Amino acid sequence: MRAVVQRVNGASVVVDGRTVGEIVGEGLCVLVGVTHDDGPAEAERLARKLWSLRILADEKSCSDVGAPLLVISQFTLYGDARKGRRPTWNAAAPGAVAEPLVDEVVGRLRGLGARVETGVFGADMKVSLTNDGPFTVVVEV
Repeated sequence: MRAVVQRVNGASVVVDGRTVGEIVGEGLCVLVGVTHDDGPAEAERLARKLWSLRILADEKSCSDVGAPLLVISQFTLYGDARKGRRPTWNAAAPGAVAEPLVDEVVGRLRGLGARVETGVFGADMKVSLTNDGPFTVVVEV
C-alpha cells in the first residue's frame, strides 16, 4: 500500500456537488493506493503508521492530539509514466481488491480511536485542502 499524506489545516471532498467528507483544522489528508499483493496486514500497518505519524505541529501525531484524518482512495498512486506520455495502471489493484482494503484502513483507524472522514470509492471526487507547511510525505507499507 502507498499513501500520500498531507498535513492540512482543513480538507474536504465533494461528490456530485455534495460534501461527503470534511475535516476542519489541523489533521491529515491521506490518499491511499492499493496494489495487487496488498492485504489486511498492510492495511493494519498503514493505519497504525498514519495514526502515529509525528508530522503535526510540535512533532505530534493524530493520536497525540486527536486530530482527524480524511482518507481518500487513489488508484493513480500506482500509475507508471516512465514510458511514453500515457500512464499505465497495471500496478493498481482492481476495485474489487482495493475497495475493501481502503475500508479496512479506515476501520482500523477508527478502531484505534481516530475520527476519520472519507471520500466515495470510484467516484469523481473534488478534493480541496489547505496544505499546512506545505508538508507532504509518501508512506509505503
